[in-house]
Amino acid sequence: MTELALNILDISNNSLRAGATEVIIEICADTKADTLSIKITDNGKGMSLEFLKTVTDPFATTRKTRRVGMGLPLIKMEAEMAGGSFDITSEVGKGTSVTTVFGLTHVDRPPLGDVAETIAVLIGAPEETEYVLVYSVDGEEYRFDTKEIKEVLDGVDIRSTEIIVFLTQMIRENINKINGGKIL
Repeated sequence: MTELALNILDISNNSLRAGATEVIIEICADTKADTLSIKITDNGKGMSLEFLKTVTDPFATTRKTRRVGMGLPLIKMEAEMAGGSFDITSEVGKGTSVTTVFGLTHVDRPPLGDVAETIAVLIGAPEETEYVLVYSVDGEEYRFDTKEIKEVLDGVDIRSTEIIVFLTQMIRENINKINGGKIL
């Protein structure tokens, strides 16, 4: 994929297919350690240990519509090509956690992309899933939580066009503030 935000979208969609009601997306840049880490955790149905061992094989998929699953193998390859690592843990009935680490300034690291737009697409999905985004750069953190937003909205549909547009802009502005004008 051309941007890591698209990988985040793909993995989060896997969470939705696994019946997750909560997805936590953590993005952390550490300029001193020269790392960009992305962790996506869900409370979906999880995977068996047997399937977990094969999950980075592109021909191991639970999908019925196609016989190839490229999301996890691709982000694993991208992380490793950018001097980083990939880890996945899962427990049946509890959920799954995917962690990738990239060399922040590594020439082969794909750009992060538009995280705000990715979150907006996820919020607009018909599933009743809660999302938490934790975005940090060198210890300065921005946290976005759909549960908190829904409380403030007090019954207004979070998926309405006007709300999605507003939330996208709000997330984008807060990410830009945390980035200090730098593009990840």
